[in-house]
Amino acid sequence: MQAHHLTVPRTARYHTLGDAAKARAIWIVLHGYGQLARYFLRKFEGLEDGLLIAAPEALSRFYTDEDHSRVGATWMTREDREAEIGDQCSYLDALAHELCSLTPGGTPLHVLGFSQGVATACRWSLQGRTTIHKLVLWAGSLPLEPSGIQLHAAWKQVDLHVVLGSQDPYAGEKELQQQAARLRDAGLRHRMHRFHGGHVLEPVLLAELLGA
Repeated sequence: MQAHHLTVPRTARYHTLGDAAKARAIWIVLHGYGQLARYFLRKFEGLEDGLLIAAPEALSRFYTDEDHSRVGATWMTREDREAEIGDQCSYLDALAHELCSLTPGGTPLHVLGFSQGVATACRWSLQGRTTIHKLVLWAGSLPLEPSGIQLHAAWKQVDLHVVLGSQDPYAGEKELQQQAARLRDAGLRHRMHRFHGGHVLEPVLLAELLGA
């Protein structure tokens, strides 16, 4: 048996908030595992003044319950991972190009990844063609594969923020400090943010990061 790959057209869905013509910045926000973009984007409602906020939906959807009444999406699995990563980088580059064409010239583009979206945001920033000015890594982990040299080369000019709730069931202070150490070892300036809460987008801090 021999495996083959074939590149095919695919229709991707994304949702937006804000007026592109008046946007002072673009935010691409990447949802977590098992979420859908439109529900994730609701967390950003009321924050779109002067911004264009876009939530792309991961390309792989699945039923999240036995009754097949709820649908979620995932950015990738370990199966055929290199092709999956390449596809998501191409997808997000195309989205960024489209959004930039709708906004005034020179509008900066920022990225927020939440949970599984953190690894997606990281891989895109490392392998994609899009210039990212601010990168917010919220309640997720850096992917294991990039070296410190690769991280430094990609992120030395990026305004980098790492966020974690004090009651997040998936990570704690140990994991946060491990990520901080990895960024320090890569020679990267960054800010760490903690808030009282779990595996969620905390609204006050979210507004601060998007508006800064």
